[in-house]
Amino acid sequence: MSELLTIGEPMALFAAQDPDVELKDATHFQKFLAGAEVNVAIGVSRLGHSVEYVTRLGADPMGDYIKDQLKFNHVGTKYIDTTADYLTGFQMKQRVTKGDPATFYFRKGSAASHLKKEQLDKIHFSELKLAHLTGIFPGTSQQALDAFNYLLPLLRQHDIPITFDPNLRPTLWSDTETMVRTINGLAAQADVILPGIHEGEVLVGSRDPETIADFFLNNGKYTKTVVVKVGPHGAFIKMKDGQVFDVPGYKVAKVVDTVGAGDGFAAGFITGQLEGLSVEKSAKRGNAVGAFGVQSPGDNDGYPTPIELKQFMSAYERL
Repeated sequence: MSELLTIGEPMALFAAQDPDVELKDATHFQKFLAGAEVNVAIGVSRLGHSVEYVTRLGADPMGDYIKDQLKFNHVGTKYIDTTADYLTGFQMKQRVTKGDPATFYFRKGSAASHLKKEQLDKIHFSELKLAHLTGIFPGTSQQALDAFNYLLPLLRQHDIPITFDPNLRPTLWSDTETMVRTINGLAAQADVILPGIHEGEVLVGSRDPETIADFFLNNGKYTKTVVVKVGPHGAFIKMKDGQVFDVPGYKVAKVVDTVGAGDGFAAGFITGQLEGLSVEKSAKRGNAVGAFGVQSPGDNDGYPTPIELKQFMSAYERL
């Protein structure tokens, strides 16, 4: 039985080891598993919960690496299809000592972007407790968007709650207007929406957390909760019933890489919900997992185990 289902495009990530140099000048790289949805899947699995990942991989070394890494991280692979017709996507990431790293994607026409709707008919929905979706996968191709829109009513039909992270990738879309219209439409199908303030600025036209939350609550067909990620300051929560919470973030000694922090937040929040925690306590856990994420060079290699998370949160409370 799997508690969580997610769908997306996992990629091999080649992270430069040379600090503060342009990617064209970097000569040493370390390979990781990456992708927003796979980051969440690994984070959820590492915290002791079962998860199935839906995707399509190429019959190539990158695809084999990804499947091996998913299995190593105890992420279910029974809904993964493999094709010899398309290649697996990958990405390259700069290493920086300040700010966000430059990242380049090699994913156009990838195997995942050719995922077939029929693949989704194999899913055993009766096993699931929650589904986590993002705005990345539907932007990879029209075929992926069609599959995404095919999945949404199946989840509703089986009463599976949906968390949705906009996770904007403008380069995947033909133009900003199309991206905003499509992402906001998909978000309206979710029970819980997890935007960041930068995404709110694009999707809503405001960086004010409450304005962002109000927009999604008013436009969401099923939306009960909006959790706005506000970086190191933590998270702002507003619920359909009017409850509002400010959940402070955690300070860390050194930020190594900010990529994956938002996905770590999602993993922490989701596991909190799976364990019956309140929305506020789930967000607090999300902040803690995100804090772990920024202290490691890979997108998901720094996410904690339950013991590590408990020790970190307990120690921080004593400060």
